[in-house]
Amino acid sequence: VIINEKAALSLGFATPQAALGQKIKWGTEREILGIVKDYHHQGLKQTIDPIIFMPRHNGSYYAIRLSTDKVQSKMSELERLYKQNFPGNPFEYFFADENYNKQYKAEMQYGTIFTIASFLAIFIGCLGLFGLASFSVEQKTKEIGIRKVLGASVSQIVTLLSKDFLKLVLIAFVIAVPVAWYAMHQWLQDFAYRIDISWWIFALAGVLALLIALLTVSFQAIRAALANPVKSLRTE
Repeated sequence: VIINEKAALSLGFATPQAALGQKIKWGTEREILGIVKDYHHQGLKQTIDPIIFMPRHNGSYYAIRLSTDKVQSKMSELERLYKQNFPGNPFEYFFADENYNKQYKAEMQYGTIFTIASFLAIFIGCLGLFGLASFSVEQKTKEIGIRKVLGASVSQIVTLLSKDFLKLVLIAFVIAVPVAWYAMHQWLQDFAYRIDISWWIFALAGVLALLIALLTVSFQAIRAALANPVKSLRTE
């Protein structure tokens, strides 16, 4: 038989390597011929269990290892050999890696949905910020003109127009962090082995949010700061 590392330890061996060549009683006496590393046989939501692999002469299918090149021609040859040896039986097959990955189909779908939703939210948020920035510049046209006449620099004008929006982004970030942490924490509870939710993930998200907001608002702010102040002060 072949066993995994967890099975070796469960059978009482000090180390997995110590189990090699030893005899165990499993129905009949069997020799341990190999040890495989532990892996998630049933997906990440289940703990790694002890596994014993043994030959079955009455199995319903054969496991065949193929290289990844010319898979289609190899499958055609396998079908020919199968029908030659088992005439009248339908030739059906599946790929182990595809079958294994089906366990994570829901997680992959969630990942795709959340990625698309995140980009849409960022895009809609940028449109909203751009509109608010345009409105703010329109409302402060004369103030910007007066400040420029009095010697305000472009950077000062940009800071004047951007700071209020950045405050709103910071407030939204402070509200969103505990909600996001709780949602991630609850989702991770479904998994047997979980990662730690590090603080730097939220810090990075906050920095990116501020940068995106700053880039969005800066376009209108810089344009207003570079505009001719005479035009804004010409009429009331």
